Amino acid sequence: MYEFFPLIAVGAVLGVVSVIFIAAYMTIRKQKEAIGFDRSMKDSEITKRLLVYAKPYIRNFAAVLGLMVFSVTYDIVSPILMGNIVEVLRENFAMSDLLRLVAVYASILVVSLVCTYMQAVVLQRTGQKIISHIREDLFVHIESLSHNQLNTIPVGKLVTRVTNDTGAISMMFTNIIVNLIKNCFIIIGVFVAMLCLNYMLTIMVLCFVPFIVLFTVVFRKFSRKAYRRVKDGTTDINTFLSENLSGMKIIQVFNREEWKKAEFDRKNEALGKSKQSEMLVFSIFRPLVYMLYISSVLCLLYLAGRGYINDVSFLGQTVSSGLVVTFYSYINKFFNPIQNLAEQFNWLQSAFASAEKIFTVFDMVPEVTDAPDAIELETIEGNIEFRDVWFAYKPDEWILKGVSFTVNAGDTVAFVGSTGSGKTTILSLLCRNYDIQKGQILVDGHDIRTIRIASLRKHFGQMLQDVFLFSGTIRSNILLGLEGVDDKEVMEACRYVNADRFINRLSAGLDEQVRDRGNNFSAGQRQLLSFARTIVHKPAVMILDEATANIDTETELLIQDSLEKMMNIGTMLMVAHRLSTIQHADKIIVLSHGKILEEGSHAALLEKKGRYYDLYRMQFEKERLKKA
Repeated sequence: MYEFFPLIAVGAVLGVVSVIFIAAYMTIRKQKEAIGFDRSMKDSEITKRLLVYAKPYIRNFAAVLGLMVFSVTYDIVSPILMGNIVEVLRENFAMSDLLRLVAVYASILVVSLVCTYMQAVVLQRTGQKIISHIREDLFVHIESLSHNQLNTIPVGKLVTRVTNDTGAISMMFTNIIVNLIKNCFIIIGVFVAMLCLNYMLTIMVLCFVPFIVLFTVVFRKFSRKAYRRVKDGTTDINTFLSENLSGMKIIQVFNREEWKKAEFDRKNEALGKSKQSEMLVFSIFRPLVYMLYISSVLCLLYLAGRGYINDVSFLGQTVSSGLVVTFYSYINKFFNPIQNLAEQFNWLQSAFASAEKIFTVFDMVPEVTDAPDAIELETIEGNIEFRDVWFAYKPDEWILKGVSFTVNAGDTVAFVGSTGSGKTTILSLLCRNYDIQKGQILVDGHDIRTIRIASLRKHFGQMLQDVFLFSGTIRSNILLGLEGVDDKEVMEACRYVNADRFINRLSAGLDEQVRDRGNNFSAGQRQLLSFARTIVHKPAVMILDEATANIDTETELLIQDSLEKMMNIGTMLMVAHRLSTIQHADKIIVLSHGKILEEGSHAALLEKKGRYYDLYRMQFEKERLKKA
């Protein structure tokens, strides 16, 4: 009994560690039941959805598996060759036998290295194609979401999904999965080889497998939670940076740098703690697997060495010096893939956490979609009708309440009213940025819900108060990818809306670079560029929302002149607080709390002396006092 004491001691240590791990596992299960786990999507579901993208490249992965067989051969055969070399050196030494074994060893090594290189090349190319496909689909899906859905998701979060999260999945396709399979092949191959050489020593090694399984299961639970926190922390940081870097001018204007720094520090510290938790989980697991490896080696050396020294068999099987060397190498190759599996499983959890977040975006069903039988409108005249339209952004909080009006083709109609009366909402509904709850919106007699969204919007040109310019050139911002338009047509449009006056003063003209959001241009210049953009795209209906807000008097005169010209192009709907800009409109509709109070021409409404008359008189008085 005394001679087996070392084995009993090893077993006792492993038993204590196992009890601790089981207690930790039960604790995390109770937490899961109490507060709910933070992973809502199963690994099997994530894997199934990712395989959809991998399916077109099944031949590439099959080729990689074929190459993997040759590269794994080295790990399986090399310990046997090492054992044979030891036997040759110990007993009947012959240089020819030694050279032959070394040549075989070197040949297998070279083949393994070449196969590993080819495998890496194929995987990288295939993986990048898959990720490009996922990233493209994700961007297209985000484009299909409604304005309401996009308003609920921070921009930084979407940026993280398209960049960081797809990058984590890239690692899975180019490295993790194949190496997981490779390590599984090595483990199985080593096990079979050991079993053929000495089944009793193999059984001794297998005694450590239950502990490996236990540690891996517990590690899986903790690592999943740790990776989820890291991903959430990364998303919070990106969202914070996206918002605050865009609003840095406001932060500086109100001298709130220290406050924002403190807020950033809190988020940064939270991410740091999540990273530390992740590293702690991994730093515990890998040493434990290494402890199992050392324990198995000690047992091998003790049992095999004892049997070899005393010239006795181990449980009926003879142990030679070459066999000890071979088994020592095999144990290393058996446990090393398991340790690699731990690291790769770590990365796999990261990839699954990222994939789940990506698929969460994919699972967002667009609120505004085409009807199955939606029609295509090649041209429209511009007749518009609202029939008893009701709309609310939030349930039962009605913004529009039974709004009805008509707009004849070619007319200019202006909407006026106090903030929150529903003016901008009417323009958004017309383009189907949102869907109404009740009533009908008709364009040339067609309910807009029966028209393809792309077909509807291509006939509308929208000029908003907050003009968005993309990084690039003036030309690229006017065209927005429109083909078949040369510089002459672009400049004609610019000249038509008076944008040519400042473009001609620029050294690069149409090639002048536009910085982030067009901050190297004034508000008025950006507005004139949006006018030119609209003219170039030749819409049948033009929409202007507060086009003259927050601009200087000189630029306002240019915009007024541009508006008068554009009124002759087609149907125009406009919202303006400055009533001087809408005096020439064919019809003015006055809104209040989502209802139409009155409508008519400028002269008719003044004569009526209603709500419009009061607004005009107040604004006229304000302008008179300002000049005084």
